Amino acid sequence: MPALEQISESLIRENIIRAVSNVFKTMLARPASMHEANGGPLPKVTTPQVVGTVGFVGDASGLIYLYLDETFATQCTGHVLGMSDFEVRAAGEEVVNDAIGELTNMVAGSFKSALCDAGYPCKLAIPSILRGRNFCVEPMSSAQRQIYHFECGGHRVITDIIIKSGD
Repeated sequence: MPALEQISESLIRENIIRAVSNVFKTMLARPASMHEANGGPLPKVTTPQVVGTVGFVGDASGLIYLYLDETFATQCTGHVLGMSDFEVRAAGEEVVNDAIGELTNMVAGSFKSALCDAGYPCKLAIPSILRGRNFCVEPMSSAQRQIYHFECGGHRVITDIIIKSGD
C-alpha cells in the first residue's frame, strides 16, 4: 500500500483540474479554469452557498467539497435539467441539491479514478449537500488539504480536498 507522502500536490492538482474541467464542459457546456491553487483557507462567504460533498475510502480516503454560490447552483441545475431559473426555483431546493450532488459525484468519481490509476484504489460514498453561509470545514490535523479556486462563467467554484492515507 503506498504511503500518503506519495500522493503529491501535483497529482491532486492535475486530476482535480481535469475532473472539474471535464464535468463542467460536458454537463454545463461551460469551461471552468483554475484561478488559484491552494488559495489558503476558504474565503469568508456572505452569499448563500450550495456545497456538494462526496467521500472516498480505500488506500486513500477523504472528502471532496464543491462550493458554488446559490445563484450559480440554480443556473447549473437549470442547464443540466433543461429548466429555466424560474422553474428551478419553483421546483424547490431539493432539485438543486440533487443536481449539485450529482455534479459533485461526477467530479469526485473522475478524481477517484485517477487515484485508482495511480495505485490508490478507493470507493466513493453517497453525495451529500451542505447549504448556508459563514461556516467552515476543518480537517483533522493528520489529513492533507488542498483548496483550488476555479472560474466558470464569471462565477467562483471552489474545490476543497481533504485526503489521508488508508493506514
